[in-house]
Amino acid sequence: MTKKHQRFLPWVMNQFALPSDIVSDLPRMTVLGQLHVYIENHQGLVVYSETELTVKTHTGMIRIQGTDFVLKMMLPQELLLEGKINDVSYITS
Repeated sequence: MTKKHQRFLPWVMNQFALPSDIVSDLPRMTVLGQLHVYIENHQGLVVYSETELTVKTHTGMIRIQGTDFVLKMMLPQELLLEGKINDVSYITS
């Protein structure tokens, strides 16, 4: 993000009462128990196997580890992972 863009976003969020996650490209992750992970605003897969999923985001990477992973849905900026989730970590760049 450019400096001008970084200064403009807070003003837009205040003026229009918009949540920051909608205006910015921050990743959003929803975890349902140990069974499902839904990730929005990703930039693509880095690693995918039965035991690990790593996705790139604007602010770093998200790594999910577990077993029996199945990628149920993948769209340009969204994905749904199913399996037994043991660990979720965020790796800043």
